[in-house]
Formats: sequence, C-alpha cells, structure tokens
Amino acid sequence: MSAFLNADAERFALLIGLSLFFGFAFEEFYCDLLPERPGGVRTFPLLALAGGSLYLIDRQHAGAFIAGLIVVGAWTYGYLRHQLRSKSEQVEGTFIIPTANLLAYVLGAIVITQPLWLSVGVTVAAVLLLSGREALHELARRVPRDEVSTAGKFLILVGIVLPLLAGLPKIPYTSVTPFGVWLAVVAVSTISYGSYLLQRYVFPSRGTALGAILGGLYSSTATTVVLARRARAEGMTPELGGGIVLATAMMYPRILAVSAIFDAPLARVLVVPLLVPSAVGFLVAWLASRATSATKATEVARNPLQLETAFLFAALLIAISLLTTFVRTHLGAAGVLGLAAVVGFTDIDPFVLSLAQGGVAQTGLAIAALAIVIASASNNVLKSLYAALFSRRRESWVPAASLIGLGAIAIVLGAIATR
Repeated sequence: MSAFLNADAERFALLIGLSLFFGFAFEEFYCDLLPERPGGVRTFPLLALAGGSLYLIDRQHAGAFIAGLIVVGAWTYGYLRHQLRSKSEQVEGTFIIPTANLLAYVLGAIVITQPLWLSVGVTVAAVLLLSGREALHELARRVPRDEVSTAGKFLILVGIVLPLLAGLPKIPYTSVTPFGVWLAVVAVSTISYGSYLLQRYVFPSRGTALGAILGGLYSSTATTVVLARRARAEGMTPELGGGIVLATAMMYPRILAVSAIFDAPLARVLVVPLLVPSAVGFLVAWLASRATSATKATEVARNPLQLETAFLFAALLIAISLLTTFVRTHLGAAGVLGLAAVVGFTDIDPFVLSLAQGGVAQTGLAIAALAIVIASASNNVLKSLYAALFSRRRESWVPAASLIGLGAIAIVLGAIATR
C-alpha cells in the first residue's frame, strides 16, 4: 500500500513540475502578445492536477476525468466563441490558447498512467511547438506544396505499404521477400530523402563541398552530373573537381550503412575496402579545396523521393535478385563478380541489397563482399565518364582519374580482405 502511495506521490510531483514548465513557457511566449489570455503558470498546474485527481477517482472507467474534460471543453468553446465574435480579425493564438489549456488538463492523466518518457516527451514537444511559432511559420512559407505531398508519399511507404507486406514468403527464384524488398526501399529512401532535405532547407547555400557531401549521400552519380554541367560553364576548377570526388567519397559510407542494416557480418568485411577509399577521397578533395577560395553553392538535384521512383527501385531489386540467382546457379562465383562489374554502370543499390538480403548465404561472404566492391569501382568508371562528357573540359581528367584510383584502391583492399 505504501509503495502504491509513494508511486502516486512521485507521479504528482512530476505532474506539478511538468505543468509548471509548460505554464512558464506559455506565459513567456504570449504574455506580451495576449496579456488577457486564459492559462499560464498558475492555471496549467491547476488544470493538470484536476485532470490527474479526477482520473484517480475512477481509474477503471475514467468517468470523472471525462466529465471534467467536457467541462474544460465547454469552457474553451466559450472562449473561442467570445474571441471570434468580439474581434474583427482573428487574433494570433486564438486556437493555440484553448488547445494548450486542454493539453494541460489531459497532461494530468498522461503523467498518472503513461511512462516517464512519454509524459516528458509530450510536454517538451508542446513547449517546442510554442517557442517555434515564428520559425515554423517561416518554414511553412518556404516549403513548396509539392514537398508536403512528397512527405506524405514517404509516410505511405513507411506506414502503409511496409506493414501490409510483413509475413509474406520469399519471391520465387530470389533471396528476398516482399517485406525485405520494401524495407530496402524505405532504408534507401530515408537516407536519400534526409540528405535532400538537409541540402535544400538546412544548408541551402553553404558551398560546393557541403553540397557534394550531402548530394553524395543520396546519389553520387546525380551530383557528379550536376557538378560536371557547372564545370562546362565555369571550367573544371579545383573546387568542382574536388566536389565530384567528395560525392563519391560519401558513396562508400552510404553503401556500408545500407549493408550493415541488413547483414552485419558483410558490413564488417567491407569496412576497410570502403572506408579507406572514402578517406582518400576526402583527402584529395581537401587538397583541391586549398587551391581555391570559391564557395558557390551546388545546385540541388530533384527530390529523390517519388512513388514512381520507389516502385522502379523495388522492381530493379527483384530483377537483379533474379539475375544474381540465375548467374550464381549457372556461372558460379566468377559469374557473380562479372555481373557486379556490369551492374556498376547502373544503380548499384539494388545489387548491394540483393546480396545483403539473403544473397550472402548462397554466394558466400567473401564473394558477396568482393562483388559489392567491384560494383562500386565500376560505378566510379561510369562517373568518371560522366565528368568528362558533361563538362567537356580537358581538366576533367583530374577528378576522373581520382575516381578510377579510388575504385582501384577499393578492389585491392577488397581482394585482401576476402582472401
């Protein structure tokens, strides 16, 4: 009995602390704007205590708590009705203020019934939303409408399609399941979309180097094309050449991260063959950056998160998994390595994922790791061609040779690591 009372006392102490914190934050942001508003450092703790106490009266059915919620709801309705009738224009906070009061009341039941992290999380989130009023309004003005629909597509990928595919058997003649295919789509899309958002909204004009790093996280090939096109107009400067190398340097940790998500032993074998050329690429780019002071921002590529792109990626993953199974069955390990060199001239992510999602068991850890390294090196050859063709500059041989050199380093280290 005493333990039960102590637990309730601790909960009520936490409730008072969180509601005071919420009330202080509320008054700080609205005391000057709306001096006559209801709610604040005294009202919120009282509402929270009322909510918690009424919940304790009837723990099983929460009848008293619901009755109190109706009363608070009627009070907020009255406030809203009065505000909308008495003001010719809507006042800032007309809906935020009653919502905050309702949340203060509900916070009582949340703290009494839910884990500590949820109670603190709800309060902190509410305070951050209050304090971020100007920043959030500015962000809403900056974000185009199509970006909102793109975020909705991402939620569809994660929250609707992925759960529907759970538990389905493997796709015939492949090493992947429908759930695994879509999980791969979600994993790659998350990395790509996160990098895109950082480049477009967080660091929109921080120079070529940062743009190349972020661009390399979602597509080193696309970033290479963007920088090569700039070089055609501006000349292949050390800054642009270094940016091309930087984008590929970021490709290696990206491949390693994707591999680690699905097959940790495979990722451990790939650590040295992928991170060493990445480090060399960063060193080359840093040396190039010392030769220039230009800081022009890199053009942001098109949003990589589109439903059609996701479906195409899933189809490619299934097709490459089928092809890998066929080649492995009829041509053995040499065929898989040859296939790796070919697919490097396309999107290498589906090939990497087809091996990481069950392909290692059939192919062998050493062959799978070496195949991924060969695919990355082959992709570097493609990007070196893009750097030369799209820039049409004689100086493009410098970044092109650097990319081929990084691929050669990766192959040598991959062969050593898989002996």
